Amino acid sequence: MRRSVKALALLLALLCFIIPVASCSDDGDASALQADYGSYGADIARELATLYPYRPAYSAEEAQAGEYIRSKFEELGYEVSRQDFTNLYGGTSSNYIVTVSGKGFVTMDEYGNPNETRRTIIIGAHYDDSFSASQVDPSYGYDGISDNASGIGCLLTIAKNISSYENLAFDVIIVAFGAGNDNYAGARAFVSSLTEEVSSSIDCMYCIDSIYGGDKVYASAGYNSLNMSQKYQMRRKLYQAYDVTYESLLYTQYGFSLYYNESGVITDLNGDSFDDIYREVSANKSDYVPFDEMNIPIVYFDSGDYFFNTMEEMKDSKNLNLQEFGGMVRGTPLDSMQTLDTFLVSEEGDQLQIRINCVSYIILESMTKGSDYALTYEEYDDLQ
Repeated sequence: MRRSVKALALLLALLCFIIPVASCSDDGDASALQADYGSYGADIARELATLYPYRPAYSAEEAQAGEYIRSKFEELGYEVSRQDFTNLYGGTSSNYIVTVSGKGFVTMDEYGNPNETRRTIIIGAHYDDSFSASQVDPSYGYDGISDNASGIGCLLTIAKNISSYENLAFDVIIVAFGAGNDNYAGARAFVSSLTEEVSSSIDCMYCIDSIYGGDKVYASAGYNSLNMSQKYQMRRKLYQAYDVTYESLLYTQYGFSLYYNESGVITDLNGDSFDDIYREVSANKSDYVPFDEMNIPIVYFDSGDYFFNTMEEMKDSKNLNLQEFGGMVRGTPLDSMQTLDTFLVSEEGDQLQIRINCVSYIILESMTKGSDYALTYEEYDDLQ
């Protein structure tokens, strides 16, 4: 009888998690400044862009950039796994992978007995960029600071600060993807290497790409959330990211807002010949795509401006100083510290540092929200 009651209590507790709830960090200090990570991530992004500005997929500089990222993970005390892969033309690139083991979760069997289960979070960003030295006028100072040195700065900020979350239940895999600009080749190689056990344990994939150059930072779900039968299931992690932003008062502290894509344009987004509402998803593709195709929940962070009436009008920036390429920054010569640091660093602060720190904090705090499929040990103990 006691086992049946306990199993029922576990079921009710899991159902209650469908309603977003407030959460605080493990530190429990409400007076502490949130996302107070200093300049570490921004310094990494700027150093990567300075040392290896021309790092297109499969290039020598991309390889050097990858080894630089490996060294930064190792400085933080991680063992790094390098996963090499090749394209059809013999080009070689690499993913750099670190794993942080969590405390695990609890599920109940049919007899009411508790069993340990593992749930996984993937956090990824690609480190290659768009141009080689011969493809862009050197006067622009191109270096891919936004797309995607900014994402790598965010990854390393998360890696540096995740140890402060002592009660984190998730196993977390942090991946710097190679060859992101070649149809997300690094992410595809990583996904293809996953065991069925790990694949089935993934609660969410957080993807970070080009968060510096656009006017606003957005969080989006995957295209799998366009399926109405699983819309909420696939967007729940997205909503948790918004919850963290609002609960933590990031705008009050840093002037940072995380935007919904609420444009509402009606168009066929996923090519299935049926119109979709362009809301809470992004037309910008990145390394999340292979995970999206596996029907894994996605939270994708990027920057731009989606506040237009048509898809064709949407661009990265309305800043009058960034209109040479139709308001686009990513994938253009304007993606450089020479340009962006000139126009985006102000008396209000360093936009690169603020965005890297706030996105890192949102991802870290979102993981404390727990899993939809199991209870943390603390949650299970509360049922006793």
